[in-house]
Amino acid sequence: MQRPPPRPEDFSLKETAPNLGGSVPGDKLTTTYDLVEQMQYLYVRVVKAKDLPPKDVTGSLDPYVEVKLGNYKGTTKHFEKKSNPEWNQVFAFSRDRLQATAVEVTVKDKDFIKDDFVGRVVLELNEVPKRVPPDSPLAPQWYRLEDKKGDKVKGELMLAVWMGTQADEAFPEAWHSDAATVPSDIVANIRSKVYLNPRLWYVRVNVIEAQDLLITDKGRYPDVYVKASLGNQILKTRPSPSKNTNPMWNEDLIFVAAEPFEERLLLSVEDRVGPNKDEVLGRAMITLQSVPRRLDYKPVPSQWYNLERHVLLEGDQKKKEVKFSSRIHLRICLDGGYHVLDESTHYSSDLRPTAKQLWKPSIGILELGILSAHGLQPMKAGKEGIGITDAYCVAKYGPKWVRTRTIVNSFNPKWNEQYTWEVFDPCTVIAIGVFDNCHLQGGDKAAGTRDTRIGKVRIRLSTLETDRVYTHSYPLIVLLPSGVKKMGEVQLAVRFTCSSLLNMMYMYSQPFLPKMHYLHPLSVTQLNMLRHQATQIVSMRLGRAEPPLRKEVVGYMLDVDSHMWSMRKSKANFFRVMSVLSGIIAVSKWFDQICHWKNPLTTVLIHVLFIILVLYPELILPTIFLYLFLIGVWYFRWRPKHPPHMDTRLSHAESTTPDELDEEFDTFPSTRPGDIVRMRYDRLRNVAGRIQTVVGDLATQGERLQNLLSWRDPRATALFVTFCFITAIVLYVTPFRVVVLLVGLYVLRHPRFRHKLPSVPLNFFRRLPARTDSML
Repeated sequence: MQRPPPRPEDFSLKETAPNLGGSVPGDKLTTTYDLVEQMQYLYVRVVKAKDLPPKDVTGSLDPYVEVKLGNYKGTTKHFEKKSNPEWNQVFAFSRDRLQATAVEVTVKDKDFIKDDFVGRVVLELNEVPKRVPPDSPLAPQWYRLEDKKGDKVKGELMLAVWMGTQADEAFPEAWHSDAATVPSDIVANIRSKVYLNPRLWYVRVNVIEAQDLLITDKGRYPDVYVKASLGNQILKTRPSPSKNTNPMWNEDLIFVAAEPFEERLLLSVEDRVGPNKDEVLGRAMITLQSVPRRLDYKPVPSQWYNLERHVLLEGDQKKKEVKFSSRIHLRICLDGGYHVLDESTHYSSDLRPTAKQLWKPSIGILELGILSAHGLQPMKAGKEGIGITDAYCVAKYGPKWVRTRTIVNSFNPKWNEQYTWEVFDPCTVIAIGVFDNCHLQGGDKAAGTRDTRIGKVRIRLSTLETDRVYTHSYPLIVLLPSGVKKMGEVQLAVRFTCSSLLNMMYMYSQPFLPKMHYLHPLSVTQLNMLRHQATQIVSMRLGRAEPPLRKEVVGYMLDVDSHMWSMRKSKANFFRVMSVLSGIIAVSKWFDQICHWKNPLTTVLIHVLFIILVLYPELILPTIFLYLFLIGVWYFRWRPKHPPHMDTRLSHAESTTPDELDEEFDTFPSTRPGDIVRMRYDRLRNVAGRIQTVVGDLATQGERLQNLLSWRDPRATALFVTFCFITAIVLYVTPFRVVVLLVGLYVLRHPRFRHKLPSVPLNFFRRLPARTDSML
């Protein structure tokens, strides 16, 4: 077996050996976070204070707490005129950056000029206890405040101080010393969060008919159609073939809707009275909460809806006409038997139908440890023009999205966060993307900015061995207008645990999508349109979360622009096809060498095998399957040991030209100058011309095959019919095995009995007519 050429070092996948679930030497405490490296933190929970002394002349106090450890300082919010405030806020200081032996918790009074000192509590770090979940939270204690000399003063502060890891339940919502420079009003933008996709439904609107429409111009035949809208989705039926006041359509319109249903379905019956001029004959508004849901294709009951008409009064004011007898006949349902596609089917992470009643039990658990990144590139200019990167990770599998916390101003961020998903199908893909957070400035500086993509990794679960921990450093590769670039590496730990091997093997025999996609399929055009609408809805809903998962992030993770034309992708797909066909080509070359006796010993062995199979035909299929089995066992030694990753060579990212990249990053429609668009159009015509020639050649061969019996060429058809008659008589009187044996020996004959001219059957076939003569 030919070994593949070595990968470029920069773009290769590297196996790593992190200290997963590691503990401090001598520390026997363990956690369930076994796919990440433990990160030690000092936690300080400031609960509340009581009996604080007044400081202002007016006798009031505006207290807040400052927690200081070395050069790191965090503050709580302040309360106005309150001597018994409650904060219940947690501060987390990374143990790797501890610069002091004691933590100082100070209560201060907020003032316009200078904040007044109220009292403080100083705790030595060597006396702080350790806590590891699932231990119960540490109970806070009251501490008497001291002045700067260490003497007791009036007032007490309730604190809980402990040493823990990132597995602590207080970790996600805590103030972090790593992000001490982030303004307090946008701290939510840097915290880790878990998001859930909105539950998506296909809304099927079967427009049947309308009755008693009131036409303004009774001297013409109405040209009536129905326009339906749901949110920003607008669909229209074809004009009714029955040109009267009782039109019929019986046409399906399909929309995408997300729970909870916020938009109403609006239908309007319109009459096309002239070019670009439509008259509204009536409207109906339907709430989706009242629409029936179905799990299969059994028809739901149809229903008549009254049409309301609006007439214009003076001042363009609309008035609803109450007495209106027109109505429309509809059959509306929420189709729960389909899976609403929001991802490309090539790398979907979820294939279940919308209706939960149709879900099958999970087959396993996927665990992902997002450890760290290395060598990230500067993504934006910080203070004093120095390049910085504020990186965070997003992982998406099924309906669950996870976002790690943002590590501020670091080219080598360490997240060490672990997440878990249920797996319902092994032939699914998890996507992990790394982004730069561009919303940490606050105010107008962050308005209109977009989080920048750093790179993405896809891991197909079916390529993973069960119960094995994969620890690799994946290259983060992006394609820029300037070319392919490595933006750094992300270190991941992945484990796929199977709960039932039998159930997982059974899944390989099941349809890829829910059965409704095969029993009552949607067209490719419909699926593309519905997928676009689904991604828009998901982006909008996740963008409203706190912190928001922004539209550019969701779009990159869902590959919303994967359908756009690219010369690079076209080349890559062509060479992928050629790679698949290379096996067939190699076998044909090998057989040609056998026929031409390049290796006489091999040819003789093939003759012996052929004669045995002809004499004992019942051995043919067992021999083929045994051969395939032996090939599979032989290739087992070279089975892939690592999961696949982004391949720049396969993607033709390394060999693409600057003009092809510029075309790929061009908007749709194009914004390039006319001469460039004309040049690209001519190039596309050149490529299409070659494809056109190949398609024409295939059509020619097929038409020649049809013309064997069509008598288009009477002499050729007469020759073929005569040959068929003689062959039928010979085959009737000659045993089939003898015929096969003679044909096989003729094909495998020695080169001495061959000549280089084309064979008689091939010459005859090439002389047959085709319909190319009739082409303009």
